[in-house]
Amino acid sequence: MSKKDNIFGIYPVLEAIKSDTEIDKVYIQKDSDNDKLAAIISELENKQVTINHVPVEKLNRLTNGNHQGVVAITSPISFVALEEIVEKSLESKNVPLFLVLDQISDVRNFGAIIRTAECTGVDAIIIQKKGGAPVSGDTVKTSAGAIFNMPICKVNHIKDAIYYLQGSGIKTVAATEKTEKDIYNTSFNEPLALVMGSEGKGVSTSVLKIVDEQAALPLLGEINSLNVSVACGAFLYEVVRQRAK
Repeated sequence: MSKKDNIFGIYPVLEAIKSDTEIDKVYIQKDSDNDKLAAIISELENKQVTINHVPVEKLNRLTNGNHQGVVAITSPISFVALEEIVEKSLESKNVPLFLVLDQISDVRNFGAIIRTAECTGVDAIIIQKKGGAPVSGDTVKTSAGAIFNMPICKVNHIKDAIYYLQGSGIKTVAATEKTEKDIYNTSFNEPLALVMGSEGKGVSTSVLKIVDEQAALPLLGEINSLNVSVACGAFLYEVVRQRAK
């Protein structure tokens, strides 16, 4: 995370929140007795911005100045509305492709996924406002700049986004090892949203219950899982392969 992506200090952060600055995540000093931080927390909760309560040592590493107990991480991109990009994609393409990331937390995985998504024709990536990897300078670097060509939607809840996609006629398929059906016996030739889960837990149980289908990659070795960015690449290129026929 680059220091140039940061805004720090109580009043600068408050002004950034109230302006049109795209803020991805805010770090608040844990156990601080500064009453003014409460005003920031209130503003952030109203705007559904992720808040992380961290030790002061974390804030010291993020800044070169007097952070006053708060550091905001700005986003290098502007986000798009889910409804807007879905409607646009359905109008312009017969079989649009969306990628839903359910709590991907590692910025390197996130950047690698964005890069692969751009290369495979994904129309938009959908992430949750809270709990995921930040959209920061590190994301730009690991995506090799692909993030500037990839619409990204931030939603309050992944489940609500999936319901919206389904209501728009888009099939939702979750990548999970908890099914016996593999990707080579799954059709990806209709409007599609592929759901990838977090590094540790995979797609959450509540999301698995509502998707239209589940699909797995065959694993022939002793290890029972793949890195999520590698698995995502395999899924996306199977979509490309099927649609190229």
